[in-house]
Amino acid sequence: MSETASFSQSAPLAAFFISRYACDMFITGLGTAAPPGRYAQGECWEALKQSRLFHELSTRSRALVKKVLSGNNGIATRHLALDNLAQAFDLTPDALHARFLRHAPLLAAQAAERALAEAGNAAAEMDAVIISTCTGYLCPGLTSYVSEQLELRPDVLALDLVGQGCGAAVPNLRTAEALLASGRSGRVLSICVEVCSAALYFDEDPGVLVSACLFGDGAGAAVLANSADGKRRVKWHSSGSLLNPADRDILRFEQKDGMLRNVLRPQVPTLAAPQVEKVLQDVLQRAEIQRSQIAAWIFHPGGRDVLVALRRQLGLSPSDTRWSESVLGEFGNLSSQSVFFVLQAALADSAPDGWWWLSSFGAGFSCHGALLEVRRDEVKWVK
Repeated sequence: MSETASFSQSAPLAAFFISRYACDMFITGLGTAAPPGRYAQGECWEALKQSRLFHELSTRSRALVKKVLSGNNGIATRHLALDNLAQAFDLTPDALHARFLRHAPLLAAQAAERALAEAGNAAAEMDAVIISTCTGYLCPGLTSYVSEQLELRPDVLALDLVGQGCGAAVPNLRTAEALLASGRSGRVLSICVEVCSAALYFDEDPGVLVSACLFGDGAGAAVLANSADGKRRVKWHSSGSLLNPADRDILRFEQKDGMLRNVLRPQVPTLAAPQVEKVLQDVLQRAEIQRSQIAAWIFHPGGRDVLVALRRQLGLSPSDTRWSESVLGEFGNLSSQSVFFVLQAALADSAPDGWWWLSSFGAGFSCHGALLEVRRDEVKWVK
């Protein structure tokens, strides 16, 4: 196993890591899950107007929420872990924690079962399970609950990765890559799950209000292995990450009144786009791949403005981000699991074979990317 690392001189206080392991890693199965409750943005606006909380907001804040929920911001509906929208305004710490405890293990297990079914593997064949989340805290972690529900082996290596925000999927997958390369695991189950409705918060901060109007609930999972069968296979080729703590306060969770409060500043789109390009450039350079060779783009759909900024920065067309826009439209910002949904959409839409770029970014401020090679059986793999 070999790993190379370099440190960017252009980003102060930033650490930049690129890895390419000698072993192969394939995504052999993908699965996603979302709560059955699907709510149009207009329904959310009507429910908010009927709540006591609405009348506690200032006139300016009411106007902002109306603009976001009633305007064209790329989101039509969201799936939320609520029996009805009135529950969204039950905002005590105990109620929010109970929501996470009830739904996070369930959604994670559902996505994992679908990934295992696509891979053709039994749960007992998994040597490791890695679960990422940032919208709740459990000890023992989600791996305990999900391992029980899936009936994973008692000796499974269980890793809980907490607090990486919307960008967590790629670090999760890179951890799986390291386990496979080390020989410690032959198959790894990777899961990202967020119950954003368990981290709702309302106050007069515009970013906090906008956040409450954008995020949805769900889970994504992948089965990773050193080899793959099937008509279409996804091979992990190389990856990179960029961490810039100087911008930490632009996008993060903080604790207030015993609850998670999402800090979301308007600079996020303009901050994310150049960092996405930086990771892309460095990974492509090391892989000796030209940007023009990228056949499909898998972006975390953090919001309409984020996708617009990415297209502008990278010289892409709306067609290039169509799978991200589709996921954003139906599910909203799904946080860490969003790239699983986008990758699944691109595969289902028969996007062209070849090099694909997958990128996630979020709290930290962190940005991650991975170069994937998607081929059919008869095509030889690039070494």
